[in-house]
Amino acid sequence: MTFLLLRRATQLGLILLYVSAFSWNQQVLVGNLSASSLFDKVILADPFAVLQMLLAGIELDERTLIGATIILAFYALIAGRSFCSWVCPVNMLTDLAAWIKRRVPMLNKGGRQTVHINRDFRFWVLGLSLILSAVFGMAAFEAVSPVSLMHRGLVYGFGVMGIIVLGAIFLFDLLIQRNGFCGHICPLGAFYTLTTRINLVRIRYDRDSCSDCMDCKVVCPERQVLDMIGHQSAVVTKSACTNCGRCIDVCPDSSLGFVLRTKPADFRRYKKEPNLTHESNLRRNHEAA
Repeated sequence: MTFLLLRRATQLGLILLYVSAFSWNQQVLVGNLSASSLFDKVILADPFAVLQMLLAGIELDERTLIGATIILAFYALIAGRSFCSWVCPVNMLTDLAAWIKRRVPMLNKGGRQTVHINRDFRFWVLGLSLILSAVFGMAAFEAVSPVSLMHRGLVYGFGVMGIIVLGAIFLFDLLIQRNGFCGHICPLGAFYTLTTRINLVRIRYDRDSCSDCMDCKVVCPERQVLDMIGHQSAVVTKSACTNCGRCIDVCPDSSLGFVLRTKPADFRRYKKEPNLTHESNLRRNHEAA
């Protein structure tokens, strides 16, 4: 569980820094996930929030724009969509729902979802957030963002609205749609999916050492990115991957691991070809998940 522990340490460590700034006047990291000051010198800003504010006609100073560019460049060129799994506090809530769902048979309903929401729906929410920001002159998603609600709750204390919204997300993921909010609705996740297509840090799969247990697909919140499993060695190139490391943690064969993409072949998308030898395992584990 190496990467799970590292992710939790990162998420909780960031929250602790924000809490210490609020409670003990420490200046390491001050603010929130939308805009922060690092060591009282460097402004770091959420590029999606900044984009909404620009469309809303809000004037932003140069430091904020530079801060948003720094964050966008970090994820776009290096870390990929890792904000969703390594920083976002809502991930802890949805991970808990997924963990419970995997361990309570009656919640799985034989592998069938109560409803099915297309993963592309999050891109429609992204577009709507930007349109509403421009129409109403405010950062639309930031006004209702569960990410901001949970972060403020953990740092300053939860209000009634925060508890209601976060409770609804938890129950939605637990009872209705697996990875429902993060993988199907959240426009912030959609934004990073669109802007992190060339990042260097990726997960590589080694077909030769794989025993086809398919545990990686059971735990992956974006299992469509692992379409090469059981077929061919390849680097995960789909930008929906959150680089969470869940698949690496559960792999009993050490067939998966983080790599830096350094060769042109590492950027080529894997094209799935039928492999009847593994179809039964794939179907079995898809149903189990």
